[in-house]
Amino acid sequence: MAVGGKIRVLIVDDSRLVRELIGEILAGAADIEVIGEAEDGREGVELAVALKPDLITMDIEMPVMGGFEAIERIIAARPVPILVVTAQTGVRTAFSAIAKGALEVIEKPDISRDNAERLLQRIRLLARVDVAAHLRVMSGKASRPLAEPDKCGGKSNGVGIVAIASSTGGPQAINSILTALPGDFPLPIVIAQHIADGFTQGMVEWLAAGTRLKVKLARHGDHLAGGTVHVNPSEHSMRIVEGNRIVLGDKDPARKYSPSCDTLLGSVATVYRERAAGLILSGMGDDGVAGMRAIKGAGGRTIAQDEASSVVYGMNQVAIKSGSVERILPLAEIPRALIKLAGCR
Repeated sequence: MAVGGKIRVLIVDDSRLVRELIGEILAGAADIEVIGEAEDGREGVELAVALKPDLITMDIEMPVMGGFEAIERIIAARPVPILVVTAQTGVRTAFSAIAKGALEVIEKPDISRDNAERLLQRIRLLARVDVAAHLRVMSGKASRPLAEPDKCGGKSNGVGIVAIASSTGGPQAINSILTALPGDFPLPIVIAQHIADGFTQGMVEWLAAGTRLKVKLARHGDHLAGGTVHVNPSEHSMRIVEGNRIVLGDKDPARKYSPSCDTLLGSVATVYRERAAGLILSGMGDDGVAGMRAIKGAGGRTIAQDEASSVVYGMNQVAIKSGSVERILPLAEIPRALIKLAGCR
């Protein structure tokens, strides 16, 4: 974890052009320096051990040794923040890197100012993460599915929906929660996870592989269904309207993050009122806080992930400090809380 001074970054990518581009972006930041470059996973592992970087940017598809194996070896030898930087063509498999110990997946930067700033922002944020502590949390009970006998019977008890807001560190947390819910969980779940355009489908496929629930990319006009996870595509704002129907709209230019957690959670509060349950997870910024406040104000239930189990204690912290949160729970206890809210035995 970077403590004072410059953030020391190791770039691992088989493309010289990509390494040069990332290096050029990082060179423009006074608080970041590139201490090494590797063109395959094996060289990346060797340099990670020798140079002890504060953060590693890692590609997945590489010769000699791919990114998955490299991440596993680096995490085993010396846990360090790893940011997977991949093209949209590789996003379907890139999210599996999170299960290996990487912290986040972002798109390969181009020459645009927005993408360059996004990369710098992620590096500054993730370099502060205590990866060893995070891995200890993720290897605990939260990652273990409930035994099959823990059933819901397909009936809810008052609460009608679970709405989740998350950002950096969110995919790991969401995956842990979904894998621990029984297949007959009776409530629909809607999720707004900050992510780059074009990456949501890859995350959906990764989440679907580890849960008994149905996980799908939300579409305009879809009707909410119990036991189904509807994920907000990053290219659209998403609202729930009367009739339990999903409406996708254009991005709101006034919203800083996409997809907008506040838009989704706020609509859930309006439609479900006291039957809404809001959950805010790891992530930077304050998106989702207004939505949580709306749910609580409507008489719904609100839960926040605690600091110790969060990759980034940001938006959940703001929600807690704002008084919008009823319960603060470790990640491992959230699935059981949701099961109880759903009225399952």
